[in-house]
Amino acid sequence: MAVLAFSCLSTRVAAQPASERVLSAVTISAKANPDPVEKSYRQMVRGMDLFEQERAALSPQATLRFKLLPRRLDTDMRRIEMEVIGSTVDFAVPIAPDGTFTLARNPRAYDENAQVSPNRRALSMTWRTEIRTPGLPANTRRLGDLRLECRVGMQAGLLSNSSNVVGRMVKALLDTPAYCDRQLPNYLFFADRPLFSVALAFGQRREVLSIDKLYAGASDDPGLKEDLPYCDCEVLVDRTYILPLGDRSWPDDTRVEFDYMEDE
Repeated sequence: MAVLAFSCLSTRVAAQPASERVLSAVTISAKANPDPVEKSYRQMVRGMDLFEQERAALSPQATLRFKLLPRRLDTDMRRIEMEVIGSTVDFAVPIAPDGTFTLARNPRAYDENAQVSPNRRALSMTWRTEIRTPGLPANTRRLGDLRLECRVGMQAGLLSNSSNVVGRMVKALLDTPAYCDRQLPNYLFFADRPLFSVALAFGQRREVLSIDKLYAGASDDPGLKEDLPYCDCEVLVDRTYILPLGDRSWPDDTRVEFDYMEDE
């Protein structure tokens, strides 16, 4: 979908409120960013709807935010500007210093299948959900929150790892919230810092994840270097982990505990 050039819009919309600008239909002959890293506003709102539907069961005290993460070493994550852009509507999306944001609900943008478009190129960033229960101990997450992160992320269409036509066909079959109910879905979570180990803990039971569940499976993939350009973990490999989301012997209140490299 064409992205409206900011310079072309500035004169037309200067007198309108910053929160939302209603545009007349125009034909776009040029784009400020010809290859944007963008997502469907409609799909992301559907992810928000799923969060509201399932939060009582999985994450009753949590809040939902979306998060932008770097995908390349040269990606500048500072001062990112982002807009929701439809054919007749355009409004800014504020981004917090930690790269997280929320989306305002706008029926016109939903009907027009608008795009959520940062001013960064495709494959320069990746997207995730961030669902956190407040008050947890330092260096821990709650498994129910992460289960819902996966489900909302799939519903919102945030993953983009496919490298070819076959890969895109497989992704189309798996890219649903039900994928997260598998015993061990290959959904990559990103920790805040480089990881030394990850453990699950509930009551007296504690289990450290095996090394193949960390670092995007690097220990089992001698061809990882060649695969990295197709993975949205490209520069975050040392922060990645996968979890047994579908293993219900681990309840939603299970703690996911992180030991970070610098801690060791």
